Amino acid sequence: RELCWEMGRRICGEDSILYWAAENEIPVYVPGLTDGAVGYQLWLFSQDHKFRINVLKDEQELNDLIFESEKTGALIVGGGISKHHVIWWNQFKGGLDYAVYITTAVEWDGSLSGARLREAVSWGKVKETASRVTIEGDATVILPLMVASLL
Repeated sequence: RELCWEMGRRICGEDSILYWAAENEIPVYVPGLTDGAVGYQLWLFSQDHKFRINVLKDEQELNDLIFESEKTGALIVGGGISKHHVIWWNQFKGGLDYAVYITTAVEWDGSLSGARLREAVSWGKVKETASRVTIEGDATVILPLMVASLL
């Protein structure tokens, strides 16, 4: 979260999600931070600088956030590690109360990304009584339409 805010402050661009998250102190958790190009750049920077990241600090914050909340909900855009992270922690509290999942992943391959929210109910990651919907489609089209409908 802290690194995302710092990146947002340095971006200085109003068209950036991280900019607005930093500006409004909205936490952004990236469970796969060390994966890929950003992780490589962080590692490379740490070779010549006194720079360390406590990857478990965000885990504790996310856990605290979930257990201190009366109800929890998630807007899940795409699958993989980010989807798994938000539903995983919520299973220990009885599941999400609200969930929207936007995906292009297919259900028949057995992947977590392809698993619909009804499957998460069977694990207790989403409450059976939760208001939930899985939307199959391109998030770059669907998400802006959803946001525009709220404005």
